[in-house]
Amino acid sequence: MAEKTEGLVYRKHPLRRVGKMIYYGSMADSHIILMQVKETRKENDLEIATKVSVELQRTGADLKSRDRVVKRSEKDSLYAAMDVSAIWLERALAGK
Repeated sequence: MAEKTEGLVYRKHPLRRVGKMIYYGSMADSHIILMQVKETRKENDLEIATKVSVELQRTGADLKSRDRVVKRSEKDSLYAAMDVSAIWLERALAGK
């Protein structure tokens, strides 16, 4: 992974948001996490995620999109999604 990362970083990996999709990790690494917010609820003018899809994906350019997904799960909060994402990404990058 590159030494200098601009923007948000969570547990030493970059975190990027594009609409309702959140990318965790670097495309230069062997794996990344893709989180997609499926459902939200409104609470005091804030959108709170109530259903988040989490996927551990390979980053190889030669892979087809269906062959990229290694693991998939669905969580009931963004906190739970981030928690499992950090574990999955660390294990995948360590080769476990």
